[in-house]
Amino acid sequence: MVQHVTTVAFEGIEARAVDVQVQVAPGLPAFNVVGLADKAVSEARERVRAALVASGLALPARRITVNLAPADQPKEGSHYDLPIALGLMAAIGAIPPDALAGFTVLGELGLDGSIAAVAGVLPAAIGANARGEGLICPAACGPEAAWASPEIEIIAAQSLIQLANHFKGSQVLSRPQPKVRELNGGLLDLADIKGQESAKRALEVAAAGGHNLLMLGPPGSGKSMLAARLSSILPPLLPAELLEVSMIASVAGTIEGGALTNRRPFRAPHHSASMPALVGGGLRARPGEISLSHNGVLFLDELPEFTAQVLDSLRQPLETGEVSIARVNHRITYPARFMLVAAMNPCRCGHADDPGYACRRGPNARCAADYQARLSGPLLDRIDLHIEVPAVSAADLLLPAPSEGSREVAARVARARDIQLERYTALDLPGVRTNAQAQGPVLEDVARPDADGLSLLRDAADAMRLSARGYHRVLRVARTIADLDGADCVSRLHIAEALSYRARADEMRRAA
Repeated sequence: MVQHVTTVAFEGIEARAVDVQVQVAPGLPAFNVVGLADKAVSEARERVRAALVASGLALPARRITVNLAPADQPKEGSHYDLPIALGLMAAIGAIPPDALAGFTVLGELGLDGSIAAVAGVLPAAIGANARGEGLICPAACGPEAAWASPEIEIIAAQSLIQLANHFKGSQVLSRPQPKVRELNGGLLDLADIKGQESAKRALEVAAAGGHNLLMLGPPGSGKSMLAARLSSILPPLLPAELLEVSMIASVAGTIEGGALTNRRPFRAPHHSASMPALVGGGLRARPGEISLSHNGVLFLDELPEFTAQVLDSLRQPLETGEVSIARVNHRITYPARFMLVAAMNPCRCGHADDPGYACRRGPNARCAADYQARLSGPLLDRIDLHIEVPAVSAADLLLPAPSEGSREVAARVARARDIQLERYTALDLPGVRTNAQAQGPVLEDVARPDADGLSLLRDAADAMRLSARGYHRVLRVARTIADLDGADCVSRLHIAEALSYRARADEMRRAA
């Protein structure tokens, strides 16, 4: 007789059902796992054997075969331990044979019979709920699984003995409740920064419309401080965004204690990061930094210090909002709709724009052009706002703290985002939530400037040699500025401010 247990295999953030077939048959003692399993799955034999012995059960001296169907789909990870163990327990009569019917099972076993947390419980729970099944998972992952649906049946146990007692009715486990992660300490505040009013304005515009931002300035001018405070003015995640972000974090194994948070992700990888670390990949095609920052912020400090190949790999995700990782036998797609915020010095030493400074490498202009040429023109064209962050003088530092902080700016950003959400919901565009996501005819319709604004935009497009992409990005930024002002129409003033954020980009593209 073959015992069947349902588990999952992950393809990106999708959980595909896998049928674990356990057979205990006469023959020489053996324990084989088949079905295109990786090393971690093959090693499950020893973990399962030890966990059953620690739980007071011994494997029969018979031939045990475990098949993971479909056999041509790669199986990776340690979450197959628990379904294999429960299938064996049902096959030898330790638990009722029908106890596992209608459940999806996943979990890693310890040698003492304990059940350890695994990655991907939230997508597995959502997939099980879609199939009308319950979920058996580690106790540490129970609160995470509970977010899938209030109706799904969840059994979250700490050990095999607890599960056996639950199925026998001697120790019934209660359903776990969703948990919200409490973040220690408050967010950084924009009021901490003295001066840099134009940079704060650009940060507000970027946050309101979800636009990409590049800050250029000498060392110590406050670029990193500004970026670190961007999270304090961004609105909380919407329910749909929270689900997307949490599924990626679940697959990556970054959810702590099964608790979710509605704070937008903020990722800041070091400039030595490799391409798989940034865009995703590796042996198990895990999500990279751009997917972990989905619906949040990806901050790249010292932008030219990243390798050219790594930076150019961002071009497609910035345009499409997703990244595809191709392997020989499968292809995985992760969402990657993020705000790119980058910071850089004007040159390698950082002082090319200082008055009276003479670079030892040659003329200041040539030194700055050589350094900025590390960034490709197509990448720069995908960044909406380019701003200069000048050095802060001692006189600025002696001034009192600004009266306006993150709370006031966040309120304006929230109002602008509400306007955008209502606009695109009325247009029946559920996948578009901000102006940065609007494309083609929709953008030209909602961001159509008045006569004076159109005249200015036409003249500036010729003078600045804007590409089609650059033209549309000016429209997006102008629409966001109008939303911050509460204006229905994009005026000449909004177009002028949006164009001011492209002036520096024109110089850098010529250097590239």
